[in-house]
Amino acid sequence: MPELPDLAVYLEALDRRIVGQRLERVRILSPFLLRTAVPPIESVGDRRVQEVRRIGKRIAIGLEAGLWLVFHLMIAGRLHWVERGSRAAKRAVLARLEFSNGTLTLTEAGTKRRASLHLVQGEGELHRHDPGGIEILQSSLAQFAERLRSENHTLKRALTDPKLFSGIGNAYSDEILHAAKLSPVELTSRLDDEAVARLYEATRQQIKLWTERLRNLAAGEFPETVTAFREGMAVHGRFRLPCPVCGTPVQRIRYADNETNYCARCQTGGRLLADRALSRLLKQDWPKSVDALDRQT
Repeated sequence: MPELPDLAVYLEALDRRIVGQRLERVRILSPFLLRTAVPPIESVGDRRVQEVRRIGKRIAIGLEAGLWLVFHLMIAGRLHWVERGSRAAKRAVLARLEFSNGTLTLTEAGTKRRASLHLVQGEGELHRHDPGGIEILQSSLAQFAERLRSENHTLKRALTDPKLFSGIGNAYSDEILHAAKLSPVELTSRLDDEAVARLYEATRQQIKLWTERLRNLAAGEFPETVTAFREGMAVHGRFRLPCPVCGTPVQRIRYADNETNYCARCQTGGRLLADRALSRLLKQDWPKSVDALDRQT
C-alpha cells in the first residue's frame, strides 16, 4: 500500500500536472470502484482542479464547486499519467480522468478490487474520510507521545493505526522500528520517555529520508515505480538477508497478508519473535534466539 513518502511524491507530481487544469470527464471502468452515488460522477465534468491533498493514505482532488474526488489506492492501486495525445494504460484499468493536458489512470493489480473512489461535496464531507491520525512531520514530541500512549498496543500496530498516525503502513513502520532499535511487539505502555523520544526522531527521520529518496528517484517525472519493497531498505522485505547494521539475518513474523521484518540483534536483544505458523509447526524445536538459530544452521 502506498504510504506517506510515496503519496507525497504522487501529490507533488499531480500538483504540477493537474492543478489549474480542467477535468473534462471521468470514465469509470470498474463497477466496484465508485462507492458514492450523490453527487453523480457526471457532475465533475468540465470543472477546474483547484488543489490536491493527502488525507491519511488517501489522495483528494479538489474541483470547482467544492467537489472532491477521494481515492484510496489500498494495496495494489496505482496512478499513471500520460500527456495528451499519448496512449494510456489499458490493463487492469479501473478509471480514467481525462484532463485538458493529459490522462490520469488508476490501475489495480490482481483480482481483488479493494481500491475505492468517493465523490463528495464540501469540506465537511471530505473530513469524514480522515481517520484522525496526527501528521508526524507537523507534530511535537509531546503530541507524538500522547498519541502513542493513548492506547496500549504493540509498537507495530500503533504506528500503522491510521487513527493514531497518518500515512504510516507496513513497510515504513518496519524501517522506523529498526532505526529506533525497538521491538515491533513492545507494548506502548512499557516505553520510557527516552525510548519514545528515540521512536519520534526515527519516525521523522525515516519519513523525510524516504520522501527525499523517492523524489530524487522520480526526478520530476510521474512516479511509476511505487512499491513497498525498496532497494536500500534496512529490514522490510529482506527476510534472511543481512541487517545493514550488524549483519544478522533479518527475521519475520507472518500474519494474514502481511509480515513484519526485524533484526533480532538490533531490536529484540537477540530474541526471536514467535512466527505463528512456523513456531506452531516446530513447537519445542523453535529457536528462542538468533544464536540458537545459528547453531541449527
